[in-house]
Formats: sequence, structure tokens, C-alpha cells
Amino acid sequence: MTVDWRIRFGVLALIWGFSFLFIKVGTEGFAPFQVTFGRLLFGTAVLAVAMLLKRERLPRGRRTWLHLTVAAFLLNALPFSLFSYAELTIPSTLAGICNATTPLWGMLLSLVALSEDRPTRVRAAGLGIGFIGVLTVLGAWQGFSGLDVTGTMLALLASFSYAVGWIYVRRTLTGTGASNLSLAGSQVGLATLQLAVVTPLFTSLPSSIEIVPLLAVIALGALGTGYAMLLQYGVVSEVGPTTAAMVTYFIPVIATAAGVALLDEQLSWNTPVGAVIVLAGAALTQTRSRSGRSSIRAAATPSKPTVPEPAATAGRRP
Repeated sequence: MTVDWRIRFGVLALIWGFSFLFIKVGTEGFAPFQVTFGRLLFGTAVLAVAMLLKRERLPRGRRTWLHLTVAAFLLNALPFSLFSYAELTIPSTLAGICNATTPLWGMLLSLVALSEDRPTRVRAAGLGIGFIGVLTVLGAWQGFSGLDVTGTMLALLASFSYAVGWIYVRRTLTGTGASNLSLAGSQVGLATLQLAVVTPLFTSLPSSIEIVPLLAVIALGALGTGYAMLLQYGVVSEVGPTTAAMVTYFIPVIATAAGVALLDEQLSWNTPVGAVIVLAGAALTQTRSRSGRSSIRAAATPSKPTVPEPAATAGRRP
């Protein structure tokens, strides 16, 4: 908190933007499930140290732990694994752009899942614009030629999982009495246990361990999953979820720049153009009516700590 929030915001965008590159490099030496397990393990370690230093207590109650188990699957174990598998066949730039569709999925799901989050005409227009951007990125007018459909669908499904997960968290874990750090650390820890069970069933130990993929997995976990979450909660608590949510719009830009500059990934004109359209649509879906803003402000100042608004975290945890 001694560092200006704008600097922490920029560091957060860089870490999450580079996460797609770390995934790509990690899968060059490890199986996708191993990459996911490694990032969760190192992320849990960072959050556990933070909880010990702050003397945070673990959440209480069987119901809370059951909800955390579901949240760990939807927000960590599943999307992290899907992105790892997706980047076996698609470039990290495309994965980063697919990740930016999370607010669009959230808007679509809110039509049926969150009755208090009614769409406006502007937000509905944003949804339509955003998906036009997705079609532009994918080159729909060319019949999606040259596109790995399976990898792209996995990346989009990962973003959809984030949206479902945050709606679930918003409906089940708000007002539990536990701090955000305690909930986050417990959630990532549970996801680590889930991958610890799954990984040995579908993978075998690598015959050799290459240093660069190993460092990528360590950075992905310690920075992208552990330290980034600490930065995120600090920014949210200082400037609010609306401002913190703007990090979503920097991530695909950084992911694209990193992929092109460091991995020599090819970039056709429709990728950046479509990305801009996606981000414009996503921004419109986050607008609120005056009544909506009032209800959000009221919900943002409860007597007990709560999980940040989904908009503050959507689209950035690759």
C-alpha cells in the first residue's frame, strides 16, 4: 500500500498479460495438467505466506467450504486447465483475446442468473458488438480457415467458466464474514488439491525437466496466481471495483505484444481489429444505470468483508 495504486495497477496488468506467454512456454516442457498444477501449487504457497503474515484465519462453516470447492473448480482448476490445453494449438495472442470475452459471457448469463443486474440498451448493444469482435478475430468471413477450432473453443470455454464462477461466488460467498485474502487462499488451495488428484490420472512424470518451462510455471503460479491476487485485492480496496476492472482492457494488449515480440507469433490484421471491437463491447457491458450504480455502491460497503464484484476480476486470470 506504500506504492501508488497506479503503479500496482500497471504491474498487475503486466503480470496477467504475460501469463499467456508463461502458459505457452510451460506447455513446451510439461503436460497441460502439470502446468496447471504447478501454477496452483506456487500460487497457493504465496497466498499461504501472506495469510500467515497477516494472521488470517481460514473460513468457517461446512457450507462455505462446499461453495469454495465449487468456486475453485469454476475459477481456477477448470479454466486454468482449459487455457493450458488451448495453447497447445493456438497462439498465446489468441488465448489472451479469448480471455477478454469474460465480461461478455457474464453479461449474457446475467440475463437469467442475476435478476438484480438487469441489462440496459447500451449493455445489450455492447454484448452484440463484443461478439461481432469475436467473429472478427476468428475470421468468420473466411470460414474460420487456418483456425484451430478445438483450441479456440477451449479458450472461449475457459472464459465462460470464469463468468459462471463469478456469478456463483457473488450469489454464495458474499457476506460469509471471511476476508477476501482468506477466501482467495482457501479457494486456490482447494483447486490445487483438485489438480493433485486429476494430474496423476492423465499424465506421467516428464523424462527430463527443462529449466525455461519450469521457470515459466513458477512465474505463472507465484506471480500470475499468487502475487497478482494480492495486488488485485489491494487495488480494489483502495480505488474500488469499477476502476480496478479496467485492468481487463490492458491484458489482451499486453498478451498480444508479448506473443508477437517474444514468441514470434504471427498477427493478421483481423486479430487486433477484432480485439479492439471485443474490448469496446466488453466496456459497454460494464456500464450501469443510475439505480444500478446506487445498488452497487450500497453493496460495496457492507458491514463484513465480501468478495469483490465480478467485474473487478473478470477476464484477467488466464
